[in-house]
Order: sequence, then structure tokens, then C-alpha cells
Amino acid sequence: MRYWSHSAHDHLSKTEKTLNGMIASSAETGLEFVLERNGEVIGKAGLWRIAEVGYILHPEYWGQGLAREALEAIISATWERFPDLNEITAEIDPRNSASARLLTHFGFKLTHSARATIQINGEWCDSDYYTLLRPDPDGP
Repeated sequence: MRYWSHSAHDHLSKTEKTLNGMIASSAETGLEFVLERNGEVIGKAGLWRIAEVGYILHPEYWGQGLAREALEAIISATWERFPDLNEITAEIDPRNSASARLLTHFGFKLTHSARATIQINGEWCDSDYYTLLRPDPDGP
């Protein structure tokens, strides 16, 4: 949870509120997926609002290509579902180099950075903002 937008929940009511937000976002975008392996939930990936991608994966499953596979599906489905959409965005903690590599793998470009954008567990964290432009259907 170090690079997530909030600390781990300490009350069920916080989890319920978060899940209700995900359900509402899914109703808007239709692109919120639970990631599971062997029947166990190991993360989530989706389009939060239109159109910011987000993903989280249990550390035990890092480095196995699962986030890459999920993000590939989200990006593809986003372009298909929203034909008038010109870009997808992402916000990450700049210390999360693995997430930065994942985004740049798909062609996301760092557009700007901001300091002290969110406070988590008493620590102010910075943000890097990325954008992926819709591919030109006629090629480069």
C-alpha cells in the first residue's frame, strides 16, 4: 500500500466506502477488474473515472507480468469502449519506479510532477502525471 492513494483501511466502513466508489466508477466506465489467481483476490485494475487508469497488486505477485497483462486489457478496452476519448491518464508516486516502467512500456509520457499532493499516514507524497494518447489509426 506504500504507493496507493490511501493507507490500509483500519475499519470496515472505509473498505465499504472504497468499494462503493469502485462500483460507481465501474458503472460509469465498465472497466474495473478484480485480479485473481487460484481463486484468491490478488489485486485490481481499472479505469477510474474517465479516463485515469489505476492498478494495485499484492507484492507476492510483482514481477510476473500480471499488472502488464491487466493494463494491456484496460487500455485496449478503453480505446474500444470510448471511441471519442483522446487520452488516458495515470498518477503515480514518483518513488514507484516499477509503475513508471510499466506506464512507459505502454507509451505513457510523463507530463508533469507536483509536490506534496497527498498525505498518507502523516507523510506528504509527491505525484507524477502521465498521459497516453490514442494511437493514430493510420500509423505514425
